[in-house]
Amino acid sequence: MIDGFKIGGRMIGKNHPPFIIAEMSGNHNQSLERALEIVAAAAKSGAHALKIQTYTPDTMTLDLDEREFHISDPNSLWTGTSLYKLYSEAYTPWEWHKPIFERARKLGMIAFSTPFNDTAVDFLESLDVPCYKIASFENTDLPLIRRVAATGKPLIISTGMATVAELDETVRAARDAGCKDLILLKCTSTYPATADNTNILTIPHLRDLFRCEVGLSDHTLGVGVSVASVALGASIIEKHFTLNRAAGGVDSAFSMEPVEMTQLVLETERAWQSLGHVSYGITDAEQMSLQYRRSLYIVQNMKAGEVLTKDNVQAIRPGLGLPPKYLDIILGRIVKLDVVRGTAIKFELLG
Repeated sequence: MIDGFKIGGRMIGKNHPPFIIAEMSGNHNQSLERALEIVAAAAKSGAHALKIQTYTPDTMTLDLDEREFHISDPNSLWTGTSLYKLYSEAYTPWEWHKPIFERARKLGMIAFSTPFNDTAVDFLESLDVPCYKIASFENTDLPLIRRVAATGKPLIISTGMATVAELDETVRAARDAGCKDLILLKCTSTYPATADNTNILTIPHLRDLFRCEVGLSDHTLGVGVSVASVALGASIIEKHFTLNRAAGGVDSAFSMEPVEMTQLVLETERAWQSLGHVSYGITDAEQMSLQYRRSLYIVQNMKAGEVLTKDNVQAIRPGLGLPPKYLDIILGRIVKLDVVRGTAIKFELLG
């Protein structure tokens, strides 16, 4: 596999700093002004990309509030409403896309979206997005994946709930349709997710299995899981983002605030920098620290001819004398000249 590829001019790959995506989703609370504030806050926090979602309630589901169209799961953040009402509240009006993307680009971020049907892809193509994201719930929608892959642009796919067999179908569909630059994101499709249900050891396995770039779509709270994922080779981190969780919104409960996003950007890059390569021995930066190793010193004033014993020799800091491994060899030998307390022991001092 080649050493990464570019999205919007930025290199993506394990040999490059992590690519951090701020996902706005429905956190705009149906206010364009708030949406643009979220864009500005994401840029100020250091996020590299701003992502939204492109759909309408009618392209997602039916306008029904009964049976399976009503959300009744007591553990869901959205229980008690219908799918249609949820998407009506969460969707980003299509006429907002251009000003949102323009603001993001002006502030130095890469802007793109998640399409949910062919019309959304056509619309996003008209806005010249640099890449696409497929959500977990759509990762088995092979016709959609083929349509997006046919654009030839980099494709990011969340793997939430997908089996290995399903992912194999998804990856084959994408590649057969023209996708050359593929990223699979480990994802747990619960909102929020818990660390113990995230299983990020899957990340290097995804890389090995599908020979593509990998990352994490992280619905946990905090930055710990994301930072750990970088140590396992994640090239991309995606986090939902809002101005203030207390302000509410469909995704606010599991979204990052600006201060947290700043920390995420900083700590994931630190984690990536720390990986380096397999290394033993002294580094250039450690040269000056060698002097603080322990070594053998005379700890009492001695006259020429006196014998070295455990009373007058100790392994102490600094490290300018013989290494402590020579202690048993030098005990019982004599000093050839007078020495004062605090003299580093060298072989030439011994008789």
